[in-house]
Amino acid sequence: MKTCEVILRLITAIFVGGAIGYEREYKNMPAGFRTHILVCLGACVISMIQLYDIQNIEQIIIAHPDLAPSFKADVGRLGAQVISGIGFLGAGTIIQDKGSVKGLTTAASLWVVACIGLAIGLGYYSLVIFSTIAVVISLVTLKKFETRFVDKMNTVKLEITYLEKKETVHMVTDYFEEKNIKVKNIEFSMEDDVSQGYKSMYTLLVPRYIKLNDILKDLGEKSQIIKVNIV
Repeated sequence: MKTCEVILRLITAIFVGGAIGYEREYKNMPAGFRTHILVCLGACVISMIQLYDIQNIEQIIIAHPDLAPSFKADVGRLGAQVISGIGFLGAGTIIQDKGSVKGLTTAASLWVVACIGLAIGLGYYSLVIFSTIAVVISLVTLKKFETRFVDKMNTVKLEITYLEKKETVHMVTDYFEEKNIKVKNIEFSMEDDVSQGYKSMYTLLVPRYIKLNDILKDLGEKSQIIKVNIV
């Protein structure tokens, strides 16, 4: 492989990794600009190592034909190790926070950058260009589409005023489970006036098919609940 071709592939890897990583960096994700560049560069280097190995084996066989049966070249083996091995970086970007999982998209972007890096190292430039465009479009454009049309949950905050603390909390929790409403967080007021009732702030993930007015109506009809407000 010529030196100019090696340099071209490395520069391409930096550009592709940077283009995808910039979007993750802009959104303040765990793995950003430099991480994506390094992953893409590493995968690119592995691919070129495979090509160098094949060239070296070819030269040895040409010089010593009798050794041909002793050599085996598996072009995909190192690349397969890259694709599976990138999982440790992806796992490091996934964060579990209060019942929700974050970082899956960043983990996926690292994995696909590694795949594109392998393609760069092997010199599949058309595949690299179109796959990079597809990834950037998926990360930048489809997020708006997902938020508007695909996202199945709305975040809602309710302030509930009630009489019996323990009994009402269990009743409200059972109601949310029955309606498939996810309780993301509960905040109990530390300055409750018992004569005015207790107050709790619920942060909920409500399926789009459930109307907020129905929730307010259902909870308002409970005898233990004094008042329900949207915050």
